[in-house]
Parts: sequence; C-alpha cells; structure tokens
Amino acid sequence: MNFWTNKKILVTGGAGFLGSFVVERLKARGVTNIGIPRSKDYDLVESDACKRLYKDTKPDIVIHLAAKVGGIGANRSNPGKFFYDNLMMGVQMMEEGRRSGIEKFVTIGTICAYPKFTPVPFKEEDLWNGYPEETNAPYGLAKKILLVQSQAYRQQYGFNAIYLLPVNLYGPGDNFDLDSSHVIPALIRKCAEARYSEAKVKAKDKVESSEPALPQPSIIVWGTGKPTREFLYVEDAAEGILLAAERYNKPEPVNLGAGFEISIKDLMDLIARLMNFKGRIIWDTSKPDGQPRRKLDTSRAYEEFGFKAKIPLEEGLKRTIIWYRENR
Repeated sequence: MNFWTNKKILVTGGAGFLGSFVVERLKARGVTNIGIPRSKDYDLVESDACKRLYKDTKPDIVIHLAAKVGGIGANRSNPGKFFYDNLMMGVQMMEEGRRSGIEKFVTIGTICAYPKFTPVPFKEEDLWNGYPEETNAPYGLAKKILLVQSQAYRQQYGFNAIYLLPVNLYGPGDNFDLDSSHVIPALIRKCAEARYSEAKVKAKDKVESSEPALPQPSIIVWGTGKPTREFLYVEDAAEGILLAAERYNKPEPVNLGAGFEISIKDLMDLIARLMNFKGRIIWDTSKPDGQPRRKLDTSRAYEEFGFKAKIPLEEGLKRTIIWYRENR
C-alpha cells in the first residue's frame, strides 16, 4: 500500500471499460491524485496533446490504457487507423514520460501481438516467433512495437517501463455495439435481442392464436465456432495491472490471463444457457474465425508479482449479463 503514497497517477483511457476498474482499484488503495484525460481535451495521437497532458498533470506514474480496439469486424474495417492511432498514442506517451522523468510507465499490450500459430499455452518467449493473425495484425504489431520501445528505453535511459499482455477482457461496462464489440458482449446482446423478439412472438400468439406462429428467433455467429479463446474478467485484469505496477520492474513482457481455453461454440452454448435462449444458432462460415487457438501461460505473472485470476468464467458471464440487462 505504501507504494502509492503521495503519488500522482495518470491513467490514459481511465474513463473507458478497463480504465474505470483500474481507477476504482487505485482509489481502494488510497490513491487520491488520479489524472483521467478525456479524448475531447487531449487527442493522444497528436504530439502536442501528449506534451500538454504531461505539463498539466505532472504524474509520477503513467498507466497507459488508451487504445483503439474492436473485434474481428472492426479490425478488418480499420487496419490503418488501428495501427496508426495505437502506435502514435503509445510511442508519444512513453517518449514524453521519459522526457518528463516519471518514475514508471505501465504499458498494456495485447494477445493479438502473438504469432498466429503460437504453441498453446502462449509463452512470452514465443512472442516474436511468427506473424500475428492477419485480421488483427496491424493492431497487434502497433502494440508490440511498444515492447521494443520500453526495452530500448530501459537499456539506453534506465527508464522503468513494463509491458503487460492481457487476453480478451469482458465484464460489466463492456462495449456492446455490434459493429465494434468483442465476442462476449456481441453474443450477449444478440441473445438478449433474440429473446426480446421471442417474447413478442409469444405475446402475438396469445392474442392472435388463429394466425400461424412466427418463425423461432435465431442469431448469427461469425465463423465455425471451432477456434478457442481465453477470457479475463475485467476486475481481475485491473488487479493484475496494479500488482505489476507495484511489484514488477523488469524488461520482459508478462501475460495476464485466466489460464483456461474454451471454444467459441461452447462459449455460445454457455451464454445461451445463462440467458435462457433456445432459438437457432446459425454459424456464418463465410466470416473469418480469427486466430485458431488462444490460451496464455500465466506462470510468470504469478511468480513475479503474485497475480492469479479469481473470477470463474460462468460467474463473470452472469455478472456481465445482469449488468447488460439493467443498463442496455
């Protein structure tokens, strides 16, 4: 707890999905001086905005969470923007942090930085053994460049930058926009909307029983359902980030994950059961599957700073579904 005493913490992306939980955890640790820049005030893609942010906030520690992210569809539609914006935000924030003489810079990378055919479970040593999966390679490579920068700055300037590699996050407050969301919020929303349609069908059948019943609601899911993924509940991710900030000061990247693997099909079945969706599930095999398998080796995080995920997938999904139903 003493680590945070009298420190000014700047959390880029602090008003976002992951950032809001990181800020909550900082406050629980007694931190009172937290800077949360908004994009309307500081466009971190622009160099002048980064310089002005450091001048205005004068932080001791920066936790860089700001990013342009999305699912497979968003990555396919915005490869150039995802590459440029994520690269420029990270590179400039780290450079200005070095120039400002801050104590520590915590960089959040992405599992998308790993090669497409990385042996499972993904070990940090495998990060450079191939090219990322094509649909999100620009985003993954932009974030991976920040690892190179952090290691180079540590070597030349003695700058204390660390680099974390979280798996896909999920939880309350996630992005449920079907045009840009990741798989869990997209499936939850699709099931919820199909259930709503189903309720209207039943109501119509009761009122107009002489008419033929409408077709049973269905949802369309991208791909074959065969790829596997690992998911980390957002509160666990926030705790892992702060533990690393407190205890980890080395150049090697560190995975943050939950240590399990589930196929998209099994995930779909689980969400459907939890939401009592009994309609048809149609797999659109014309759409890409993305990376074939994802599961991290999480031993380094536990050994270096004692992080281990606590929330099981089913419990995390229940909490996320409840939040969505209350806030949609």
